[in-house]
Amino acid sequence: MNAGIIGIGRYLPDKVLTNADLEKMVDTSDEWIRTRTGIEERRVATDDIDTSDMAFFAAQKAIENAGITAEDLDLIVVATVTPDSPFPSVACLIQEKLGAKNAAAFDIGAACAGFIYGMVMAKQFIESKVYKHVLVVGVEKLSKITDWSDRNTAVLFGDGAGATVMGPVSEGKGILSFELGSDGTGAKHLYQDDYIVMNGREVFKFAVRQMGESSLNVLEKAGLSKEDVDFLIPHQANIRIMEAARQRLELPEEKMAKTVGKYGNTSASSIPIAIVEELEKGRIKDNDLLVMVGFGGGLTWGAVALRWGR
Repeated sequence: MNAGIIGIGRYLPDKVLTNADLEKMVDTSDEWIRTRTGIEERRVATDDIDTSDMAFFAAQKAIENAGITAEDLDLIVVATVTPDSPFPSVACLIQEKLGAKNAAAFDIGAACAGFIYGMVMAKQFIESKVYKHVLVVGVEKLSKITDWSDRNTAVLFGDGAGATVMGPVSEGKGILSFELGSDGTGAKHLYQDDYIVMNGREVFKFAVRQMGESSLNVLEKAGLSKEDVDFLIPHQANIRIMEAARQRLELPEEKMAKTVGKYGNTSASSIPIAIVEELEKGRIKDNDLLVMVGFGGGLTWGAVALRWGR
């Protein structure tokens, strides 16, 4: 039994914060932001929309897309570093809102790599036949832990949610291989004090190396080559980091998802948000080989090779 994505959805707040808006808030410029990050605008949730609300909206769409009901869910895993409060978990809050009365629920904290961690966790439960349907949500309200006076971090982050229902898929489809990793010696380079604190230079060096290496590693584990890849879906952190991963795989530009320009770095939600974007454009097709790869605070990283389809 293979585990794969059988339903997917996303939610993005309506409020748009452009680079021009940020020019009025901190000492920066549209040109500086675009050339260094590729970001032109990002979404920011209003005070009345919290993390669990965004997770709920995305989850509803994923459940509908999967053609199941909330009562069919056996487990809810939410990847976030910005829960509504330290407890209860966002997973428990959306379990109640969804009416998923048969599901166990918990959150995981692997920062921007959290969605990949959640997918791999779901794979274990499904392929061992413990659970059939697992909801995996990546969601962040990073605006509430962003220091809007810090020009180095204020320009990077956005809010949003992406959700997938994972379940059994036909032979040859779903997750073919994965890699998870961590390096706690790098924890000092990206962490939350009151707000997000980042050593951009060190995180950049780590990410450029790890995104490429992990992508190649999952292909090797699956017995596949760079030539087999149909689409790369990297964590949408920074266009230069993403481009480095694409070049390691020797992929043409049109084979990489790029949503960072419109939504910024939405942490754990960036990969599922990007998948929905590419599906809506008709750029991901049945039987395509996708490589998803992310990195985050911890330092953490993860990658998955997945054959799209049910």
